[in-house]
Amino acid sequence: MSFLRPEVEGLLLRWREPAAAAAAMAGALWLASLGGWFFVPLGGLAFAVAAGWAVIALRRMRFGQSGGAAGLVELDEGQIGYLGPDWGGYVALDDLEELRLVLVRGERHWRLRQSDGQVLSIPVGAEGAHRLFDAFAALPGLDTSRLLAALSGPAEAPVPGGNVISLSSQAAPAGQLIWRRPSRAVLT
Repeated sequence: MSFLRPEVEGLLLRWREPAAAAAAMAGALWLASLGGWFFVPLGGLAFAVAAGWAVIALRRMRFGQSGGAAGLVELDEGQIGYLGPDWGGYVALDDLEELRLVLVRGERHWRLRQSDGQVLSIPVGAEGAHRLFDAFAALPGLDTSRLLAALSGPAEAPVPGGNVISLSSQAAPAGQLIWRRPSRAVLT
């Protein structure tokens, strides 16, 4: 039994990583305040590392969307998987060609397109969707601030046809483009 209201507990859970980073920054300042040739540089280095952690923690927190969307997101060995009640599938990060944020039936979805044209649609509010931030951040050339701006911005026009499971590569793109893989040289 929890002594906290569910809203307060959710707020504390959401802010736990930024709070831990802030505590690490405070500890680093305390270490630097001990003075001397050893503790001042060590405290400064620890503060810089903790500040970097705080920036990443705040971005992760902004990325995590609360929502009761159906399905479960898995991230395992370079593959993103979505297991939903109506559709699902897996996409390898190495095969990912395009990332879009689309609106499907009034709900935001990540639209992941592979190099062979297959598309996986993942609701933003699905359970475990917060793990996608680290996976998306590993994509070459992806700007995480653009990713976060797309999430906090207004919703785009809906995708025609409802749930997108698989499209040919010639299908008209819809939604907000977040990232596209840079062209690869083809050797013949």
